[in-house]
This record gives sequence, structure tokens and C-alpha cells, in this order.
Amino acid sequence: MRKILYFIGLGTFILSCAPQKNVKTSSYRPKPTTTQPKTVVKTPTTEKLKPQITNDRGIEFFTTNIADPTKNDNTISYGSIVSAKPAGYKVVKTYFPAIAQNFRQRYLILHYTALPDDKSITVLTQQAVSAHYLVNNTGDNEIYQLVDENKRSYHAGVSSWRADKNLNDTSIGIEIVNAGYTADSIGKRLFVPFNDAQIRKVAALAKDIITRYQIPATNVLAHSDIAPTRKQDPGPLFPWKKLYDEYQIGMWYDEATKQSYYDLATVDFTAKYNEPSFIFNVQTQLQKFGYGVEPGGKWDDATKKTIEAFQYHFRPQNYDGIMDAETWAILQALIQKYPVK
Repeated sequence: MRKILYFIGLGTFILSCAPQKNVKTSSYRPKPTTTQPKTVVKTPTTEKLKPQITNDRGIEFFTTNIADPTKNDNTISYGSIVSAKPAGYKVVKTYFPAIAQNFRQRYLILHYTALPDDKSITVLTQQAVSAHYLVNNTGDNEIYQLVDENKRSYHAGVSSWRADKNLNDTSIGIEIVNAGYTADSIGKRLFVPFNDAQIRKVAALAKDIITRYQIPATNVLAHSDIAPTRKQDPGPLFPWKKLYDEYQIGMWYDEATKQSYYDLATVDFTAKYNEPSFIFNVQTQLQKFGYGVEPGGKWDDATKKTIEAFQYHFRPQNYDGIMDAETWAILQALIQKYPVK
């Protein structure tokens, strides 16, 4: 047994000591490739070069519109550019201005002061009420600016028109020196007429403002339009139709359209007058046009004053606060001409 184990071990030793053949292991090595640099083709840019910011004695201005006026966008600065000055950092205008912007000034609101010239100046500059401009009645060619157009003046108060509220935030206010009204023995308001020269001032000023800020006709309003339960100014003697006809300022209805609605209204207008559904419809139509009246189906005080404010602006021959056929026809003609967009 020992001999058998001896020969087996000897054989194993001999095999392990025998010379080994060299075994070649094949590994894949890709041939080196030479990459040719690509030719970069520069496409000409279509971006327009922006106009330069104007610098006048260290104050910057940008007086060119590069935005899309069809979208009511506008990049013009009518005053100096106001910029932040963060401590330790530099604000640069490398990419100024962005084209997606427009003006905060979206409304023009007209008022009368119900005071003479000197008191109007004192109240509007020294008390908690103001306006951007004051048009005097002294016969000269001066118009007083009281507040920077880029700042809020306190002229509108609690106010609304269509979807907008608190119109001090988005409006420019013009105060016109005028005595307002007195009341007769039965309480009827008797308004004081405006001076022709004064109206020419108002027209020139309003035209300049609405042109610069692209204010639409629907946003040129009376104080009584935006606050009908509180205010009467500038009253029924303010010549809205004259401003529309001669200066293309504000809204006015088309006579033919008004007449067509009037012919329809006279058929059964009186019979339905006190029906809640009719009253609700009147209130809804006033609201649709822009007035901040809440439909309730009753001839309440707020509705009467709203109709009165509407008549001050668009039917000054009769401002009794009663919705008659002609007032209704004018309202419908205006809604058709100036729909809410």
C-alpha cells in the first residue's frame, strides 16, 4: 500500500514540474481613431439691438418702446429709471428692458373741486386729498402738477370700475376748479357750468395722458362713475360729448344704435318697470357696463344714484335717477359699442 501511494505522489510531482506551454490571452484593443474637429457654423442672430439707455448727468432714462403695442406692452420710461441700490452689490442693466411690461397708469379720472382756485390749491396740497393735476379757472395757460404721475395721488377713494377696485392704484386724477352745485328749494341740484378755456386745458391735458399711457376710452371716467353712491363730480354740465366729438376722448354712444334700442324699449317699458325681474335686469346691465352696483331686484338708493351718475355722463339733459326708455337705450348702445373684453 505504501508503494502504491509512493508512485502516485511521484507521478503528481513529475507532472507539476513539467514545462508549461505559453498561453496567449487575446484582448480587444480598438484601433485609435483620429477625430476631425467640426466646423461650427454661426447662424446670424435675429435679435434686434436694444436702444441705449440715455444718461443725463447720472440720471438714466429709456425713451424707446421695443415691446408689442398690440398687446398694450410698452417699455418707455416717461421719468427717470428707478433702481435698487443693495449694499455691497451692483445692479446692472445688461439685459434692460424686458419687453413684457406695461404702464401702471390705466385710468384717467376727472373731478371738480367744489372750491375756488386758492382754496383748491390749499386743500389739494396741504390736506389728505390730492390729484396729479389741477386745472385752474384763472384764464391763463398754466396747469398745476401736484403729484408725480408715477406715484399714487389720493383722488379716487373707495372706487371700482368693471373688474378693478381701489383705482388710486392705477389711475391719474385731474381736478378741475369748479363750484360744483347748489340745491334749490325742493332739493334739486343746480350745477355750475365750466369755462370754455378751462375745458380746452382739460382736453389738451387728457389727450396727452391717454396717448402716452394708451388708456382706452372705457377707462376715461368721472369720479361719479367709479363712486356713484358718494360722488357727483364733475357733474352733468361737464361736456363729455364735446371731448368725444372734438378730441376723441372717452366714450359716447352711436345715435342710430341708441334709437333702435329706444324703439324697442317704448313698447312695454312702463308696464314692466316695477317688476323685480326688470329691476334686476337693469342692475345687471349697469354692472355689465362697468358700474359697481349689486343686483337685488329693488329700486334701492344705490341703484338710483348709479342711474343718476350714468345720466350725468351720458344723458345730462335729465339726471333724475329714473331708468326711462331713453336712458335704457343709451345704456344698451354703450354696452354694444364698448363690450367687456
